Amino acid sequence: MKKTLIWMAAALMLTACGQKQQTATTTEEVKVLTKTTTAEKKSISLTEEYTSEVIAYKENDITPAASGVHIDRILVDVGDKVRQGQLLITLNPTQYNQARVNLKLLEDNVNRLKPVYEAGGISAQEFDQVKAQYDVQHEVVENLKKNIEVLSPISGVVTARNNEAGDLFMNQPVLHIMQINPLKVVANIPEQFFANVKRGMAVSLKVDAYPEETFKGQVELIHPAINTATRTFAVEVRVPNASERLRPGMFSRTYFDMGEREGVVVPDVAVLKQVGSSERYLYVIKDGVAERRRVEVGRQIGQMVEILSGVEAGEQVAITALSRLENGVKVEVAAE
Repeated sequence: MKKTLIWMAAALMLTACGQKQQTATTTEEVKVLTKTTTAEKKSISLTEEYTSEVIAYKENDITPAASGVHIDRILVDVGDKVRQGQLLITLNPTQYNQARVNLKLLEDNVNRLKPVYEAGGISAQEFDQVKAQYDVQHEVVENLKKNIEVLSPISGVVTARNNEAGDLFMNQPVLHIMQINPLKVVANIPEQFFANVKRGMAVSLKVDAYPEETFKGQVELIHPAINTATRTFAVEVRVPNASERLRPGMFSRTYFDMGEREGVVVPDVAVLKQVGSSERYLYVIKDGVAERRRVEVGRQIGQMVEILSGVEAGEQVAITALSRLENGVKVEVAAE
């Protein structure tokens, strides 16, 4: 009986020793083999991209000052180039000529009544009424005179024509003219860059119509107020267009060089996204143990990504076997 008990005790001891050995073996097998890279500090270019629309540098509605006048001739059509001061429209002079006749009659009446008034034959009120009629008619004549010939206020291209010869002009503009050389774009830039944008600053421009080509422009006007709803400010960029390949209405992307800043970068494959949230994280390897770090990411620079917070330059970051890593897991760093 005693021998049996001794054999059973020995068997239990052997079993316990085997379990301990198996547990130790299992612990060693849990180590995850991974590769690491060093988080680096680099100068990061602050090139900002903004979408906008190409618009005319200047544009004008060509509208005679007086309504109710018949159009005699329209000398240009849609697509025609015009220069500043060029004759665009002539109006029927009949109304102008009739107004001049009426003005002459009123002028004669004023000249006839003036000595009568001075001699006391009529009251000052009667003379003032006649003089007022003359003044009003004189203004009408001058207004009509200016609109017998309508000149272009800018150099550009005709983009709309709303009337034909013989039409009675009322309120709608007869023509619309856009100046397309130069052009401009308006970019809305976050307020954090207000101090970075300067007048005369070079700007690059791309449009979908010419995807392989980059156009050049420069900042011409910086709006002084911040939009409180969007926290942005407007910047107008002048874009030379001597070839006239760019046209108003084109969709554009403008690129502003805001300088450089020092930042920490890691390979973008090291950064993971938490499922169901916008949280980003990675694993820092310290003393053979994985440490999960929540990070804030910045710019994408090729295959690298900027880390705004969560990792310091010089720390080792895991870049392989990420799906097997957890906080506190022991790792083995593979040799390069």
